[in-house]
Amino acid sequence: METFLGIDYPTWWFLVVGALFSGYAILDGFDFGAGAWHLFFKKEKSRRIALNAVGPVWDGNEVWLVIGGGALFAGFPVMYATFFSSLYIPFMLFLVFIIFRAVAIEFRSKEPMVWWRKTWDTTYSISSIMLAFLLGVVLGNVLQGIQIGPDYQYAGSGFFEFLNPYALLTGATTLSLFMMHGAIFLLLKTEGQLYDKIQSLLRRGMVFFMVSFGITTLYTLLYIPHLSDDFQQEPLLFVIPLLTFLSIANVPRLATRKKFRLAFLFSSLTISFLLVLVAVELYPVLLRSSLNPAYDITVYNAASSTKSLKIMMVIVAIGAPLVAGYTLFVYRTFRGKVKLDETSY
Repeated sequence: METFLGIDYPTWWFLVVGALFSGYAILDGFDFGAGAWHLFFKKEKSRRIALNAVGPVWDGNEVWLVIGGGALFAGFPVMYATFFSSLYIPFMLFLVFIIFRAVAIEFRSKEPMVWWRKTWDTTYSISSIMLAFLLGVVLGNVLQGIQIGPDYQYAGSGFFEFLNPYALLTGATTLSLFMMHGAIFLLLKTEGQLYDKIQSLLRRGMVFFMVSFGITTLYTLLYIPHLSDDFQQEPLLFVIPLLTFLSIANVPRLATRKKFRLAFLFSSLTISFLLVLVAVELYPVLLRSSLNPAYDITVYNAASSTKSLKIMMVIVAIGAPLVAGYTLFVYRTFRGKVKLDETSY
């Protein structure tokens, strides 16, 4: 198999897809988290400020999801087909909620009626909660394994089979992580009474995350033993969970000292390290069959041709810096505290 810098092309593409989804989780993670807190703000002005904190960036953040999905389809078409057919229901729900969330953001301030604004506030917050939760549910199913049979066809029978205990725990953990991440972001964008309110909410969010993360980790060690096999075979890999725990521990330490910029950095690193853990636990498997390991979908049996991967690597080398540059430009342009004016949501 052809390699580049000593790494084969399917593995390179695995890293590319992982990097894109990591970027999406960090960027859309904080605005999902900010939206999840939205109904905790009682005043109209507070809700407008919170909404305008994510207003200039939320749609740009979703670009990373589109690119990640496109990269997954282009690089691993077999995996893409099985993945979306196996988890069709949560993905369709995700699509519904992401549409309602976008509509809520755009429509919320178009009319002055109280009932109108409350309706879209509720829609926005519930959609944000469900989007974060569903991402975790999908991840939990991937980690646990899916009923994949011969010819990589989904062999499950239950309509709500994706709502298993481990997926629900992972969904709750993902929601709590994003809520913590989103609260820290809002602290970077607000001031005054709202700033004080969000500090209180952040403390609750950190407790929510620590508890849900602890329970999910314990459940993983007890009931999903295959996820720790690689670490037992290669002790050096234990540096990844160590870095993850150190990153998690730094978030409350920095938040207590009101160093929210650094806390946001470490909450972003926490998301990245957790996804690196997922990648290490799965590789070279992309989708694990819970029926028979012979039906596992791997980076090798699901990949496009080497020629296709080579061409797409060139495209990535050109396009990735452009996307990253655009993202940095937007965040630099809209840095600082939110100030409401006639153009605000």
